[in-house]
Amino acid sequence: MLALPAALPSFAHAVPLQAPSVGASTDTLRGMIEERLRTLLPAADAHQDRVGAAMRYGVLAPGKRVRPLLVLLAARGFRLDPADVLDAACALEMVHAASLFLDDLPCMDDAKLRRGQPTVHIAFGEDVAMLAAIALLARAWRVTATAAAIAPRVRTDMVAVLSDAVGIEGLVTGQYRDLHAAAGESSRPQIARTNQLKTGVLFAAAFEIASLAAGADARTRGLLREAADALGQAFQLADDLADQEMEPSLLGKDCRQDVGKSTLVSMVGARQTRRILAAQVERAETLIAQAMPLEHSLPTLVRTLFASQLH
Repeated sequence: MLALPAALPSFAHAVPLQAPSVGASTDTLRGMIEERLRTLLPAADAHQDRVGAAMRYGVLAPGKRVRPLLVLLAARGFRLDPADVLDAACALEMVHAASLFLDDLPCMDDAKLRRGQPTVHIAFGEDVAMLAAIALLARAWRVTATAAAIAPRVRTDMVAVLSDAVGIEGLVTGQYRDLHAAAGESSRPQIARTNQLKTGVLFAAAFEIASLAAGADARTRGLLREAADALGQAFQLADDLADQEMEPSLLGKDCRQDVGKSTLVSMVGARQTRRILAAQVERAETLIAQAMPLEHSLPTLVRTLFASQLH
């Protein structure tokens, strides 16, 4: 990740702490994200602009909005107004959605269901799904680069963070490793590295965006990078368990997608995977609490995300 120049201004003292979003609940912040995404995405008619319609269809499908929530809650932990990083948070969600459009394609995971509805390529065709993903990435860069509440030099670093998360040091390599690692050919460290590239990089980007906005110190940023890794590992382990144990109607997406792949579940079994998952969740909570002890909503969100897998 990019390092902040020493002279880069911080917004930590420029934001009125009485602003409405500062004390907002997680549900309120999620509502802010939904409303802003609707504004930032192209207003498209399915018959006249199928690419724009596919963008809205995939992004606005019901989701937890975990990654943008992490941005807003981390910003609040830095004593910033979450509204000031809302556009950057939404851009991160666009990047995530674009990656799902591509992951679901027949040449990738060949998924038919995502977030409880047909995947984008099923609903609109493979050509539209690919074009919509590219358009979403472009929209994400632009939204971040023009976010009015963020200083220009900070925006530049945020765009670089998003680019790194997508590229050869992030999602692209993670997806390649996931597709081409046959069962039994990966060690536990290799699986952990794939999980970090597939999932952890966007959590790291979420924390880094908030850190950049706040001008956070190196120690805090380091703690949050470690927390993002733990969160990414936990998220992927929970997903692997759900893929094996749940039905599509409950999960909202295709199951049994990991057959023939190297996962921790296939290597050590569900019971041991669940123990490792619990340890990663605890590690993430501890690191977040060390980084920002006054923001209690972040550890609560982490615990809530994995509640069903930790019982």
